[in-house]
Amino acid sequence: MDRLRIQGGHPLKGTVRIGGAKNATLPLMSACLLTDQPLILDNVPNLADIHTLSRLLESLGVTTHHDDHSLTLTAQKTLNTRADYDLVRKMRASILVLGPLVSRHGQAEVSLPGGCAIGTRPVDLHIKGLEALGATIELKEGYIYAHARNGLVGTTLSFPLVSVTGTENLMMAACLAKGQTKLLNAAKEPEVTDLAECLVKMGAKIQGIGTNTLTIEGVKDLQGCTHSVVPDRIETGTYMMAAGITKGELELTHTRLDLLPTVMGVLEKVGLQFEPTSNGVRVRVNPSVSHLKSVGVTTEPFPGFPTDLQAQFMALMTVVQGTSTISETIFENRFMHIAELLRMGAHIQVQGSSASVTGVPHLVGAPVMATDLRASACLVLAGLAAQGETVINRVYHLDRGYESMETKLRACGAHIERIS
Repeated sequence: MDRLRIQGGHPLKGTVRIGGAKNATLPLMSACLLTDQPLILDNVPNLADIHTLSRLLESLGVTTHHDDHSLTLTAQKTLNTRADYDLVRKMRASILVLGPLVSRHGQAEVSLPGGCAIGTRPVDLHIKGLEALGATIELKEGYIYAHARNGLVGTTLSFPLVSVTGTENLMMAACLAKGQTKLLNAAKEPEVTDLAECLVKMGAKIQGIGTNTLTIEGVKDLQGCTHSVVPDRIETGTYMMAAGITKGELELTHTRLDLLPTVMGVLEKVGLQFEPTSNGVRVRVNPSVSHLKSVGVTTEPFPGFPTDLQAQFMALMTVVQGTSTISETIFENRFMHIAELLRMGAHIQVQGSSASVTGVPHLVGAPVMATDLRASACLVLAGLAAQGETVINRVYHLDRGYESMETKLRACGAHIERIS
């Protein structure tokens, strides 16, 4: 099992190319099930999760062709509609095949998914939404059995809480449903918008893109198209914080600032400075501030502070001046990185869903263990800032969401290596 070894204390300086968003690519890949024509995706990141979903789609009857950062997906006219446990258990996003399969083929058997241990993340919103669209659903022996032999029928559905994958699944299902579907309290994340824009290219009729009310007029069929995946805002935010925690300077290319409106505001309060460039943004510590300072955040759906950047932001807060309160409102188990930060000398106290972080002069390198994807990135940032050597175990989590992270960091002056 691979590990990362980091000798901390070296400011980052250089250029990092940001890849396509993993959380946008996965639903886009699932959209290929809605048509038998090729769906060509560009700016696809080379990540473990992408390959996992590729294998699942291939098992359903999809031909996949990878060419550098381009991916061509062609679903057969008749698909296997059973998504087996051995593939689905590896990634919760596998649930995204449920809606398209039921919508186009009238049935699906999808294993209840697995994934990171950051919370229960139930699939009940997906199930209730498909039932509202006319599907009959039965849970049996760890599988979701869904049937809609006469097709799905449009309806008005209000989400009781904002769900990104729930919005994506039901939006895809509604594209081929009979009549009009309205999704109220829909997620507004850029990844949802990216999926909607791709579906429109495929022939879907969707209004309200980018808002919390999506109106979908069902069509008879969809076509293939070519679509470029939106830049990864979580990777962008992670490297912004890497520049801050090492007191370095990075130019982040192939990304967009509008993807992180709240994060940029928070980091400017911390003491970072952003300068737009022709192809992205340059980030460094503001030369007019004497020290970085603590700022509290609460995770919220977009455009609020993303839960996927909470762990990385906490790493940054461990070495700034003052005390900050970080509240997690999205997932109930997303503080598992705290125990590892404490091993590195951080001063953190937890009360319920909030953590009080008091900055220390420096962290100290230690052997630590990653518990999930974003916790892995948090520990990398902590290791970059720490005195001495940090060894991070279980970095397979990191490979699910960050392409060649150690290579990108090493090119910017980090002393980091992968140990097989």
